[in-house]
Amino acid sequence: MINQYDDEKFFLEYSKMPRSMDGLSVAGEWGQLGALIPTLKGKRVLDLGCGYGWHCRYAAEQGAVRVLGIDASQKMLAKARSFNCNGIDYRLCGIEQYSYPENMWDCVISNLALHYVADLLSVYSKIRRTLVPGGTLVMNIEHPVFTSGVGQDWIYGADGKKLYWAIDDYFFEGERMTNFLGCPVKKYHHTLSTVVGGLISCGFEITALDEVRPPRQMMDIDGMADELRRPMMLLVRAVCNK
Repeated sequence: MINQYDDEKFFLEYSKMPRSMDGLSVAGEWGQLGALIPTLKGKRVLDLGCGYGWHCRYAAEQGAVRVLGIDASQKMLAKARSFNCNGIDYRLCGIEQYSYPENMWDCVISNLALHYVADLLSVYSKIRRTLVPGGTLVMNIEHPVFTSGVGQDWIYGADGKKLYWAIDDYFFEGERMTNFLGCPVKKYHHTLSTVVGGLISCGFEITALDEVRPPRQMMDIDGMADELRRPMMLLVRAVCNK
């Protein structure tokens, strides 16, 4: 089965997104997400669902001694490798398929990838195994309010205006089919209890929890003000206690 990010039409539309063209500086979540990432100088960093490799390059720029980015999309990795950054390894591998060697990484980063994972707790356990004692997981996942939205879209009035964001089947976790960039995309909805409580049950200590809000300098972008009407992304920093 082809990875949805390797679909020609989808990847073409994805490549046109501002974050695809200009990286972290235009990613609305970066100001809050970046603040959660610990000092990386001299550290080993794993990026789960690395995409174009923006966070891998950030880690390398911050002095990480080893950086590995994994992604299940060949097109994403080809783009990441095209930047020719030294000190970064990229591997074609799904998040659920990675081997997670014991006590290998000081920091694991995952940005907007874990909502493609069906069994989140299994991945949490593997991340805990691969982190060194005291290691850090920094993750950005689509907010449960967003993934439980009806069609993951607004309810519109007769005049085409956005009326409200409807939530349904919240406690029914699992597969959700949605439309993203004009293409059907499969994601997985997890409740807040699973996303956050699952980390605790797997032995992590939550040290930060935040919901992404558009930065002031981006509020003039069309549609950005609507992002204050419902949360789209959930940020978590968790420390591995062994």
